[in-house]
Amino acid sequence: MSDIKLFLTTGGVVSEILGSSVGLEKSLQNLIERNLEVSLGVRFLASEFPTGKTHAGRIDTLGLDENNSPVIIEYKRSLNQNVINQGLFYLDWLLDHRAEFTLLCMRGLGPEIETHIDWTAPRLICIAGDFTRYDTHAVSQISRNIELVRYRRYGDDYMVLELVNSSSGAPEVHPEGIIHEQPTRRPSTERSVSEYLVRASTELRDLYQALEDFTLALGDDVTRKPLKFYIAFRRIKNFACVEVHPQARKLLIYLKVNPDSVELVPGFSRDVRKIGHFGTGDLELTLTTPEDLERAKPLILSSYEVS
Repeated sequence: MSDIKLFLTTGGVVSEILGSSVGLEKSLQNLIERNLEVSLGVRFLASEFPTGKTHAGRIDTLGLDENNSPVIIEYKRSLNQNVINQGLFYLDWLLDHRAEFTLLCMRGLGPEIETHIDWTAPRLICIAGDFTRYDTHAVSQISRNIELVRYRRYGDDYMVLELVNSSSGAPEVHPEGIIHEQPTRRPSTERSVSEYLVRASTELRDLYQALEDFTLALGDDVTRKPLKFYIAFRRIKNFACVEVHPQARKLLIYLKVNPDSVELVPGFSRDVRKIGHFGTGDLELTLTTPEDLERAKPLILSSYEVS
């Protein structure tokens, strides 16, 4: 059961608002789908999407997340429903029907999205009123990008989404902190962020490792997703995107912090709301020294807390 409690404070008196997770109705699915980007950082593509005769089913919700990874969302409507296996079944369908999904993205998000879809780790998000211990254990054993999200309603006005467990299916990290990816097909002149990290100086790799250690330690709900151009740290949504620039000997971090809420420091922090960049976030930080990381930590924490 969820350990989150919500209280109303009025005139110095505290009263508990009782939550409910009985029955995930279609109306709740519709509510989440209408607000998918706000609640989960996912752009909506389709609801009850048919998978054809071979897989003979309907995917509850299809979307594309802020890292351009395909997302399947399945809603667990009863405690004994095996929504994880069902979602994995649909993930296999998705990987076998990339062209169909790409066409759906192009229709909903524009033709330019075709070249940006990232197929390295499609996500499965399972939403339920609660999960069994077998559900959470199963996710830890499966090398796929799976997240269990528990919902709870508090009257008609409040809803809580809680990340219960996740498996990023991300590449392993070498003990020295260097990320090793499986090889992918791309031109030999085009390097990934992981390759840039390998080519970085010892000082820059140490700085990245210190950043990663701090970020992952913010909570058990933090996951790391290495992408082509940046490494995304997220809870339910991204809160920090890191680029590695070995030649310039610096790290760039993009945070979901309002630049108007902080004092911008030339050479360290910058408002990028009107500047194109990889990843998500309106505030850019430049890290070249351990002292820069110390200055960045409160801002990373702020971004984590709102993600």
